Amino acid sequence: MLDRPADADDDPLSQVVALLRPRTALSASLEAGGAWCLRFPASPTTIKFLAVESGGCWMRREGEPERQLRTGDCFLMTRGAPYVLASDLALPERDARELYAVARDGRARQGSGDGVTVRGGRFDFEASHAALLLDMLPPVVHVAATSEAAAVIRWALVQLAGESNGAKAGTTLMRSHLAQVLLLQILRTHLASQDGQGTGWIAALADRQIGPVVARLHGDPAARWTLAELAGLAAMSRSGFAARFKSLVGLPPLDYLMRLRMLQAARALREGGSSVATVAVSLGYDSDSAFSHAFKRVMGSSPSAWRARSQA
Repeated sequence: MLDRPADADDDPLSQVVALLRPRTALSASLEAGGAWCLRFPASPTTIKFLAVESGGCWMRREGEPERQLRTGDCFLMTRGAPYVLASDLALPERDARELYAVARDGRARQGSGDGVTVRGGRFDFEASHAALLLDMLPPVVHVAATSEAAAVIRWALVQLAGESNGAKAGTTLMRSHLAQVLLLQILRTHLASQDGQGTGWIAALADRQIGPVVARLHGDPAARWTLAELAGLAAMSRSGFAARFKSLVGLPPLDYLMRLRMLQAARALREGGSSVATVAVSLGYDSDSAFSHAFKRVMGSSPSAWRARSQA
């Protein structure tokens, strides 16, 4: 069998975050005072996060209501749309890139006096993997300052800032683990907020009938699952189960299973020395050709080409 992400057990959230291998890049912190209004450009391929260290301001994001940010609030922004941070959203906007281009010592300063300090950055993932997690998340995930998760996120950001200052022994592993802590805390908060109205596999985890099925798929993706078996686990009819699974996750059950298998295969091909045939057998495929066809459908290239590109 394939090696599974360390410490993932059968927890789908842990498994997927481990498969995504998130990396973070911190931007300069924003220190702003007085009257100001900054526009941040669109970044379609970037997943951004913000944490308000002190003070407060306003945020406007296209397609979203205006938000008042307070000390301790944290946000994950998943769609890459432009947004504005300001003391007053009615003020003329300044392109934030001008400010960050002259940042010094990891700080971008706007105006004078004490107003707000915002620390932020981005998550980077392998593009093929990220869609599984991010396609069904809302455009903005808000972690309120009063939540336990917000305190952990702020702590992790401080540690990341420390790891960014010069080369230290073990800094690569520290940054990797801190990135996972950040993402897990944000997603945990989102999962806890689901009330049956959300969509995506994270919402599915919170569903009384579909959640246990998702966990079983992650626990044994190589099993020869049938729609009837999965429906039985949910104590639903096949048609009712298939419809509810797709409405929550966005994919039919067996398509979701194929994508999960291919993500695990991609990890094995990138990190291990197993042959394509060995990986195929480990994931329940009887032939290399069937596995290669499924892999190319999900990942966009053949297993051997994907391995060569990822290792390069």
